[in-house]
Amino acid sequence: MLGYRGQNRERGTAVAAGKKELGEKDLERRRRVRRGIVATLVGGTFWGLNGTVSKWLMDTYAIDPLWLVCVRELTACWLFLAAAAVTARGREQLAGVWRSPRDLLAILGVSLGAILFSQVAYLEAIDWTNSATATIMQSLGMVLVMGYVCVKMRRRPRRREALGVALALAGTYLVATGGNPAQLSLPAEGLAWGLACAAAAACLSILPAAPMARWGNFTVNGLAFLVSGLILAAVYRPWEHMPALDGVAVAVLAGCVIVGTFGAYALYLQGVKDAGSMRASLLGTIEPVTATIATVAWLGTSFSPAEVVGFALIIAMVYLTA
Repeated sequence: MLGYRGQNRERGTAVAAGKKELGEKDLERRRRVRRGIVATLVGGTFWGLNGTVSKWLMDTYAIDPLWLVCVRELTACWLFLAAAAVTARGREQLAGVWRSPRDLLAILGVSLGAILFSQVAYLEAIDWTNSATATIMQSLGMVLVMGYVCVKMRRRPRRREALGVALALAGTYLVATGGNPAQLSLPAEGLAWGLACAAAAACLSILPAAPMARWGNFTVNGLAFLVSGLILAAVYRPWEHMPALDGVAVAVLAGCVIVGTFGAYALYLQGVKDAGSMRASLLGTIEPVTATIATVAWLGTSFSPAEVVGFALIIAMVYLTA
């Protein structure tokens, strides 16, 4: 009888210890999610502000978008690589990736199809329109990602996904025409670069996934930014297009690289890791919201009621398709 009671006490103790361990794990998971939410919100805010600051630089100092892309990529890449080299795991990944020709080809694809394409399309869209419009148009990339997933998984779009596509098309129509089908409220070049921006965003969501899973975010981004910057520099020759910059411009440009490029990527990717991709995608809508507010408050840009409705429809699309 005593032995039976002793066994019960042992079982009770084990159950209590198990519950305590589960409680601690749940508490740690919640802390990690909260940390991820904060990182995603700050990273998305940095991205939104960076678009407005880039627009101000290009307009104020007559900076060519391609020159700005070169500078951002050929400076931010070293920050990514330095971040990778801080940890032992990162150093192993930096050394190991060079022994895998297949993964190096994949990173080259990321450099051309994701980094170079997205950077050029985004800054060109900002140059032809404004940071708010470019960022909103970039959000349309989620429709393309959804289409890619449906084709890959051989399934039809779900009801909410189909509704998201309808909202995206309606929102794009309102942003492009201002509600008047007889004319474009955007320059044709701005609309074209905005749609290219959406395609680039889709590439950025799809292409880096496999190499990042094996070699880490910082290693893949560092090498991709470096290769992309070198290729663009060889073609564009940024030293032949040097703008006249004063101390303020140099300081703002440094902020674009450190905060708007490296900081935004690092925080957002940490948010995806801690909070999950779906929650991060939803929280990432703070980027177009921040870009719109900053564009209106700082640059004095105004939008018609139809354009505002179009922005809202595209943001609603993100929530439906994420």
